[in-house]
Amino acid sequence: MDATALATANFELLKKNPYPGRGLVIGRSSVDDAWLMIYWIMGRSASSRNRKFVVAGNTLRTEPVDTRQMDNPELLIYDAMLELPNIYLVSNGDQTRTIYDGLLAGGSFASALEKREREPDAPHYTPRISGMLDLQAYPGTVTLSILKANQANPANTDRYTYHTAKSPRGFGVGLTTYRGDGNPLPSFNGDPLLLPCAGKAEAVLDSYWNALNADNRVSLAVKQISAQDGSSRILVRNRFAQ
Repeated sequence: MDATALATANFELLKKNPYPGRGLVIGRSSVDDAWLMIYWIMGRSASSRNRKFVVAGNTLRTEPVDTRQMDNPELLIYDAMLELPNIYLVSNGDQTRTIYDGLLAGGSFASALEKREREPDAPHYTPRISGMLDLQAYPGTVTLSILKANQANPANTDRYTYHTAKSPRGFGVGLTTYRGDGNPLPSFNGDPLLLPCAGKAEAVLDSYWNALNADNRVSLAVKQISAQDGSSRILVRNRFAQ
């Protein structure tokens, strides 16, 4: 199967999946000389749905829509995208800040995540998914990570780090937290998914928003990063924002 067919097939599976949970993709625009960083959140509970994305400069945060209706804010409210000079981070939890602080102190992406575990939300034990785009040296590198509960003993965490080759224009690689709906929710497994990044950032935002299950989608963001000078902008769509 060629790249276009594989990315299309994976995208069709995403469209049919009622609950992939949170997801991230890092890839390259098919029309601009730019990288794209995609992140979305979904929710089944009232607390999970009571969120929106807020942009402050080059940072993407989750915030409650109604502060009176928020359970487990330590798992639901966090910086989802942060950046250092020519380094761009995305994750589904407060490990974004852990990675940022670790890199700032001279450490590595992997060493920072050694301090973290899968989320403590038994019985789901939601995986922590994280990504880094490093443009310090041409042509740039992409690193993805997933921290998952060990199948034999969920008190332990399995750690997978992927160093993927530079995607051709129009493609990206991504992870989701779950394989689908269920109770408990089944964790993502397998290699990162090859997915499409077709069109400008606005078109990619529309495409992924329309692909996500309409009953469960909450917020979606696309960060466009210039391959020339590293400048960035973030586009956001919120379902429940007031």
